[in-house]
Amino acid sequence: MRNLGIVALCAALGGCVSNGETIAFRASNPQQQAMMRDGQPALVSRQKHSLVLVRPASRQLQANGRPVFVVGINNVGKQPTEFRVAQVEAIQHVGGSDFGMQIVTFEMLQQEEKNRQVARAVLAGVAGAANAYSASQAGHGSYTTPSGRSGTFYSPTAAVIAQNNAAVQNEAMFAATIETGQRNMATLEQTVIKDNTLMPGEWYGGQLHIAPPTDQAGGQKSYTIVITVGQDRHVVDVNQGPAGT
Repeated sequence: MRNLGIVALCAALGGCVSNGETIAFRASNPQQQAMMRDGQPALVSRQKHSLVLVRPASRQLQANGRPVFVVGINNVGKQPTEFRVAQVEAIQHVGGSDFGMQIVTFEMLQQEEKNRQVARAVLAGVAGAANAYSASQAGHGSYTTPSGRSGTFYSPTAAVIAQNNAAVQNEAMFAATIETGQRNMATLEQTVIKDNTLMPGEWYGGQLHIAPPTDQAGGQKSYTIVITVGQDRHVVDVNQGPAGT
């Protein structure tokens, strides 16, 4: 059973981005409280059957990048309750108009990582082919004698050494590519929030990725995240703007 400890783990995995943007939360009703936790803004929202804790996954967000939040959910009711990522909404507010912001699901992030793995594999293949070609040319050389005679030679020993070295380098490169992909997939599996049934008293949490809000000429962006847990709707108002403002 997951508990709130995963929320802290997910936050630690977020990292920091310099010269980026910061988050501020606004309590929109008496059942909410905006606060600071470990130097970071956070918001706690309490409804009849659930409690939701939201905080940014990093101390600063990359400008024009995806906002990533760590969401912790506690079932405070007496019956199991459902959380579904498809029911999470994000709406940006611009000049009196509202615009939907896509929720980037685990499946979408997983597919992006698969695409990156394909790209890395292609690059590794190109590099491996270059190594193999260079090794195939090893052992060949030329000479010029003091009398002015010139010619070419071939050293089978030098060729074998170069080809063996290339094979070792290529194997290490391919292994590193596979390991990176597997590690990234495992990180997504462990950190990104997914559909979940919460038993009474259970905590569940993970990272919520959202498509970047529309840039406001470098100014502050305002948007709302609606997190539905069972019959409860937690409305989280967010201001995002340049660090230091």
